[in-house]
Amino acid sequence: MTATEQTEAAARPRGTRLPRRARRNQLLGAAQEVFVAQGYHAAAMDDIAERAGVSKPVLYQHFPGKLDLYLALLDQHCESLLTAVRAALESTTDNKLRVAATMDAYFTYVQDQGGAFRLVFESDLTNEPAVRERVEKVTLECATAICEVIAEDTGLSKDESMLLAVGLGGFAQVVARYWLHSESKVDRDKAVELLTSLAWRGVAGFPLHGTDQH
Repeated sequence: MTATEQTEAAARPRGTRLPRRARRNQLLGAAQEVFVAQGYHAAAMDDIAERAGVSKPVLYQHFPGKLDLYLALLDQHCESLLTAVRAALESTTDNKLRVAATMDAYFTYVQDQGGAFRLVFESDLTNEPAVRERVEKVTLECATAICEVIAEDTGLSKDESMLLAVGLGGFAQVVARYWLHSESKVDRDKAVELLTSLAWRGVAGFPLHGTDQH
């Protein structure tokens, strides 16, 4: 379920009976709004139940505690990021377009109106091992997906390709978040174009595997 769909579900009137799966999605949508707005530590289960229009017992039927709810959201949005990055890499065999698609994937993720990226990249709970593990895992998985393309196309070693991949992924998400938070006057398409140009100048410096061409 997308962030928009979750937000719509969260806004259903109190007392509306929903199938279990729909109710879970509604609760996740309400929790996302509260966690994004208040952070984990300031958020309360009371706030989430009120936002969802349910009683606390209903909320606890689905999620035993606040951390369980947070981790369910984190799992969902880490998977969304990984899916987007993989789709970008698989969208073309043209490497410059792959770079552009990957940059765009991070911008799209960060720009989502639900603000889910804050749970992944700006969490106030990274001292919690279960949260840190998930954030590190999705960072590694995204980098691994990028690494595989770099290694295949350049012939660089896995370790060398991984360093480049981590750099590209980190570069993309940090700049995308800066662009959003700074309310930059550079429009989104131009921002993606600029980042793609910078990233491609670096990646294109490595010849295609088995050729002398970039």
